[in-house]
Amino acid sequence: MPRPRDGRPLCLRRSHRSQFSKLWLDNKRRILLVSPPYRETLQGENSVDGVYLRKQESLFREGLLEDVIPFWIENGLDHKHGGILTCLDRDGSIYDDDKSVWFQGRFGWVAARAYLDFAAGDACLAAAKSCVEFLREHCIDEDGRMFFHLTRDGRPIRKRRYAFSEAFAAMAFAAYARASGNDEYAQLAIKTFNLFVEHMISPGRVPPKFCGTRPMHSLGAPMIAIGAAQAIRREIEFAGADKLIGEWIETIVQHSMNRELEVLLENSADNGDLIDHIDGRTINPGHSIEAAWFILQEAKYRQDQKLIDIGTTILDWMLSRGWDEEFGGILYFLDAKGLPVQEYWHDMKFWWPQNEAIIATLLAYQLTRDERYLDWHSKVSEWTHAHFPDPEFGEWYGYLHRDGSVSNRAKGNLFKGPFHIPRMQMACTEIINELLDEEN
Repeated sequence: MPRPRDGRPLCLRRSHRSQFSKLWLDNKRRILLVSPPYRETLQGENSVDGVYLRKQESLFREGLLEDVIPFWIENGLDHKHGGILTCLDRDGSIYDDDKSVWFQGRFGWVAARAYLDFAAGDACLAAAKSCVEFLREHCIDEDGRMFFHLTRDGRPIRKRRYAFSEAFAAMAFAAYARASGNDEYAQLAIKTFNLFVEHMISPGRVPPKFCGTRPMHSLGAPMIAIGAAQAIRREIEFAGADKLIGEWIETIVQHSMNRELEVLLENSADNGDLIDHIDGRTINPGHSIEAAWFILQEAKYRQDQKLIDIGTTILDWMLSRGWDEEFGGILYFLDAKGLPVQEYWHDMKFWWPQNEAIIATLLAYQLTRDERYLDWHSKVSEWTHAHFPDPEFGEWYGYLHRDGSVSNRAKGNLFKGPFHIPRMQMACTEIINELLDEEN
């Protein structure tokens, strides 16, 4: 089993929180010591780039193993009913004991990945098992579809039109199959993912959100499909994954990528044209950047220059639009034409768009060696780590005002939990280790 570079296992003791807090507080100073400009290529681990990347690798890996995962295992795991609770206050105390089905899958995947690829220990394997078993026992409706929102003991509260619960569950089943060696979960992963595809991708299966006057094509379904398929393919045998991922990328290029306005549209006309109304013009930079790094990840897997060009084009567009030049950070919503945005939280800074930008910029640098992307990575990472982590109680705030001040002290709810942050930390740790290994 692969281990972290220095061989240290995951420690779940609270005593390590204070040590890790110092890492967050010192982060800005440490990054500024090795700020851009960077050399065109890495010159080994003692170069300016190498020093910076080693510091970043430590930041991400220690953030994963000594802060984020311990916070959720200590505070969120439900030892009575199974699964994970995500409505946690700043100090980790539970303020609501309903359960998000998304996060049974999301944390099941995170915990299994951490166990497999980061030597995170048996506590992570047990957490993954708890989540996938809760999914199987409580989250599947009689029609095979999954619920969205449950009571603590697994009674259904809400079921959505969308099948994103199924996508995240499939990821968890696949990762746990590899971690446990239980092929039954591999079969369940493919079955669950196929159900997601059938429901979300097949025309007419999802009940329409709007009347038929103005049909729209959404970015969300093909984007989530790509990310989930890539995650499953990484863990288990997944026949046909490459073909499906290629088709979904082409769908995004044809329907959502607007070269005239230089944006990735959240919602477009069926032929890909701009719907010149509020719903059609509203763009989500974080969502678009997430799609960009999924495409870049596929480019890396296939060694495909065309996909690199598509992914970096989307990334360039959305960094240019999404970055807040006045206060820093990635904004939540924008209008494609610069007109007023309807959503009143449009200028807030949510945690997850920053996470996606940190991954995307680092991956773009790995694939292109264009130092602009390392500059962007440094800028986004520095701002994010200066504002979101909580040095006193651990983990990260999720919701900031535009100026970076805390809007909501909670560490989790039905939509924020242990997924985007640990996924970023795992992805960036791996990319940096690959970069360093390539140059030595």
